[in-house]
Amino acid sequence: MNSRRNFLRAALALGAGAAATAQAFGQQHQREDSKAQPWGTPPSRRAAGVPLPVETPDVPQLEWKLENGVKVFHLVAEVVKREIYPGKVVDLWGYNGSVPGPTIQVTEGDRVRLVVENRLPEPTSMHWHGFEIPVEMDGMPGISQPLIHPGETFVYEFTLRQAGTFFYHSHMSMQEMMGMIGLFIMHPKEAWRPRVDRDFGFVLQEFAILPNATVPNSLSMEFNWLTMNGKAAPATTPILVKRGERVRLRFVNLGMDHHPIHVHGHTFVVTGSEAGRQPESLWGPKNTTLVGVAEATDVEFVADNPGDWMVHCHLPHHMMNQMASMTGPLWTFNGMAAGLSMEDGMGLLRQGHATSESFGPSLGRGMGFGSDHERATTDLPLQQAHAHHGGGLWKVAPGANQVPGFPQDHFPVLDELVAKPETYGLAKGWSGAMMGMMTLLRVLEPEMYDKIQALKREPAREEHKHG
Repeated sequence: MNSRRNFLRAALALGAGAAATAQAFGQQHQREDSKAQPWGTPPSRRAAGVPLPVETPDVPQLEWKLENGVKVFHLVAEVVKREIYPGKVVDLWGYNGSVPGPTIQVTEGDRVRLVVENRLPEPTSMHWHGFEIPVEMDGMPGISQPLIHPGETFVYEFTLRQAGTFFYHSHMSMQEMMGMIGLFIMHPKEAWRPRVDRDFGFVLQEFAILPNATVPNSLSMEFNWLTMNGKAAPATTPILVKRGERVRLRFVNLGMDHHPIHVHGHTFVVTGSEAGRQPESLWGPKNTTLVGVAEATDVEFVADNPGDWMVHCHLPHHMMNQMASMTGPLWTFNGMAAGLSMEDGMGLLRQGHATSESFGPSLGRGMGFGSDHERATTDLPLQQAHAHHGGGLWKVAPGANQVPGFPQDHFPVLDELVAKPETYGLAKGWSGAMMGMMTLLRVLEPEMYDKIQALKREPAREEHKHG
């Protein structure tokens, strides 16, 4: 323990710097129950040059307190139960009871102290992704710091000299795949131009979770739950803006796949990356941008097109929930079996190997299609089952079972299960097409926007569920 103290003293001595700057966000203690205005000051009352706080739907803000000019944050690495979808509760690893971890918001020039406590059953560490800080604070286990063993605490302290969309995460690879990441927003001292009226942050994650299981298979490459801020659509909370407002969306990706994020109904410009603000000379019109692994991307646009618009990853398999191998026996038309067991499809082979004669013919990335040509099949009542999807909003053609490739899609309407004030006024059946890594951008007229904000302030009532 003495060696740990000595290590920390040396690190803090190297990392010492200027005292914290003025409190840009008005309060020493944030309120987690005020997600829209976490610092308690409405935008209309903020100084012209003060940046707008970032809203992170479905993820809390991390409180801090001021100690001798230093902003002090406490992060607890622990197992977290998270309902990512109605009725789908999973065991993930995160921080302070949240996956992703709570959002940290600070100002360029602040000095921060981050106290990280490990309540996991194994050692961990914390990396501050993209931060220009002393190496002793970088979080590389065994290189820049000792491991944080179960029950231990490590203190990181440094002065922030950057501005932009950053993030923190465990630097143990499989722990990252269990959910251990959070947004770390460094606001500039003066708001960027042009100013935005709304600023939202999203963490993109993916998990491989077998049916009836609650723990992700962090070694799998077959991801069947794709989330934004720890929720799979339609459980994601829609973001609300008024028509004509300028909007910034910040995306951070820490997984195994890149995500082409597409915004319906609007053209945006990419204004920032994980290294900070981009020169305006680099801005160009887009409606889809690739958010690579370990990258952050900021986009901005004027929300001048009223309506309810999807914001989503455009990889087809990332627009589905519980998407994994088809489980046989299934109907076939052309004589090729439609899949193996779910375990086989996700790479959990009980015998043989992936390139064996039995598994070699599989199509796709571990999907298992057609990999067992002698498996018995049967004519399942798929037509009847599909006819009941969507509460009458989804219909199939007569003789659908005779069509090669049927079925492909479905339309699970869950409007009532995911109802909240933010879904007020959406069309009946809106949730049927909302699956996977997506959310809704609702560009509202002022009257509807104010109506929904009023509903959010009221106690939960049954009529909120009906638009």
